[in-house]
Amino acid sequence: MSTDKSTTLTTTPATRHDGWTTERQATFLRELAASHSVKTAAKAAGMSRQSAYGLRARLKGEPFDHAWNAALRCRFDALAEAAMDRALNGVEVPHYHKGELVGTSRRYDERLMVALLSMQEQFRGPFHYTSHPAAMFEPDQFGKLLARVETGPETWHEEQLLEAGYSLEDLEDEDN
Repeated sequence: MSTDKSTTLTTTPATRHDGWTTERQATFLRELAASHSVKTAAKAAGMSRQSAYGLRARLKGEPFDHAWNAALRCRFDALAEAAMDRALNGVEVPHYHKGELVGTSRRYDERLMVALLSMQEQFRGPFHYTSHPAAMFEPDQFGKLLARVETGPETWHEEQLLEAGYSLEDLEDEDN
């Protein structure tokens, strides 16, 4: 292997056998953050829901997986705020008699808020030692993670090898 130290950490978009280019991954992640729907996000990227889950499974623990979790957290905070508002202020319930509105009351239910807040920790990724490249990203830093998916190597391991001075050609030779 070559030890050329002039290699940069950015990569050009790779042609993938499964069709998930970095552009499609970024499109998927942006739409996932906006819609919170894997089906909608996959459609926006021109891919299927099943292939999105397949990609995530193949890249478990890698930048794409971390960005997926961060995309879900983008919407979780808004959902948690809405649940908190409903728990604190209740929901107005209309009362009708013979088809006519005769009054309203408030119904309070803290169960939704408690359930959502207890699930919040599920969106946090695993702990990484400070020497691991993933340690540079907080679980809710969607923008930074998205940029990493778009411009960096596909795996943390490839990033570490590039930082150690190996070239992308060396990495490709290693795979063959």
